[in-house]
Amino acid sequence: MVFRKSELDGEVTIDHRESPGFTEQEAVAAGRSVLVQHNFPKLLRMPTYCCSHCDRIVVKNPFRTRNRSWCPQCDREICDDPCAVAFKLDGICRCRAKRIDEHMKKYSQTLTL
Repeated sequence: MVFRKSELDGEVTIDHRESPGFTEQEAVAAGRSVLVQHNFPKLLRMPTYCCSHCDRIVVKNPFRTRNRSWCPQCDREICDDPCAVAFKLDGICRCRAKRIDEHMKKYSQTLTL
């Protein structure tokens, strides 16, 4: 069986089928002209992923052209802000599993003293 990293992705569903919608002028006034430009459907399903460093749920932008940030140490996608910036600065993986292990190790040492 072949494992694909896309199998780790989640999905967010936004259902506006019962909504009367809004006009282009209302979208521009609300600062949401991007929604009108791309003509999103009434039922929108978009892939998501969980940043392995901060556990944020990130909705993948289908119109994104640049590469996503990736941590080669934990082999997972990381969010652009602030995790990718911190990783690019010092190259240290700060994934949740490692942070929990470090915390538990410190906690167990305090108990044995």
